[in-house]
Amino acid sequence: MKKIAVLFGGHSSEYEVSLQSAYAVLNAYAVLNAYAVLNADSASVMPDTEEGLDTEERLQGSQKAGRWEAVPVGISREGDWYLYEGDLGKIPEDSWRQEPECRPLTLCMNRSQHGFIVWRDGKTELLRVDAAFPVLHGRNGEDGTVQGALELAGIPVIGCGTLASALCMDKELAHRVAAGAGVRVPASVVFSREECAEGAAEAGKLGYPLFIKPLRAGSSLGITKVTGPEALPAALEYAFAYDGLVVAEEMIPGFEVGCAVLEEEGKLLTGEVDEIELSEGFFDFEEKYNLKTSQIHVPARIDAGTAAKIKDTAKRIFRALALSGFARVDMFLTPQGEIYFNEVNTIPGFTEHSRFPGMAAAAGTGFVELIDRLTKNGLA
Repeated sequence: MKKIAVLFGGHSSEYEVSLQSAYAVLNAYAVLNAYAVLNADSASVMPDTEEGLDTEERLQGSQKAGRWEAVPVGISREGDWYLYEGDLGKIPEDSWRQEPECRPLTLCMNRSQHGFIVWRDGKTELLRVDAAFPVLHGRNGEDGTVQGALELAGIPVIGCGTLASALCMDKELAHRVAAGAGVRVPASVVFSREECAEGAAEAGKLGYPLFIKPLRAGSSLGITKVTGPEALPAALEYAFAYDGLVVAEEMIPGFEVGCAVLEEEGKLLTGEVDEIELSEGFFDFEEKYNLKTSQIHVPARIDAGTAAKIKDTAKRIFRALALSGFARVDMFLTPQGEIYFNEVNTIPGFTEHSRFPGMAAAAGTGFVELIDRLTKNGLA
């Protein structure tokens, strides 16, 4: 049985989201293990699953389900690493960091060891793993820092590597690369707090409304839709709270669409395109995880030809940004049918309302099967 370290939490403003995503992933591994045991015994009863996961009919007799030993590795808000050996239900409620269920842990940087050093009862022990699945969002997890450490330690990463993760966290650099690949991108300007006066003047030239964003942050944190110059100072202060650089970006008319991309045996596969319907404002943090006034339509309410163009554009962006494993590519679709690149999520959410699993499910791959495939591809 292969051991998969599932990293959750993190020294990030998106800590809570990671807890929800990791809980779903860890439950999927539990379902896969239970099914593998039953399947080996020729049993025909699928174990109980979480709502929204695969049913017996999806996995029954397929022989494709892997058998994995998930190793929960929790990272506190302060950035301390632990081996978590307690009840999985404590993860989403953020009560997981308790003794004796947590053991201090760190990466073993000897590449030949492929694992972690764990402190237990005053002694250290080596915990070998076959791969790591970082279910981390935002800085210090999705930005290449953790991926680089894992790669130095010789541990295969399920998902994107160091370069792609770092590149996609920087909105401006990602746009430059996509533009170089022939994909339309919004006009924008980047500046620091020290350059605020000049930057605000340049931002105004983009026209209103426009968006002010932290250059390197996720989950729409720190983003403001600015409808006039009087709202610009407050928007800049909000963005600077999340990063030392901000980007002012023109608003593209139309609506946001997304495409889940999965790399399998060197080929790029896509889920169904989704569409975000907004009643007001924009798809901010609150809407992403609670859907109070917005709706996600999957498949998107567009014609087949347009959907095919969006999928092709997502694949082009995936290759241009050196992505690997899987990612969610977000774009804008204008009333004229033009496609603009927005951003890439190299570790998309795996929560109840997350878009990546929804797009995969619409294309015929349920949640448990999706986690199984992502793991197999990462090990391959």
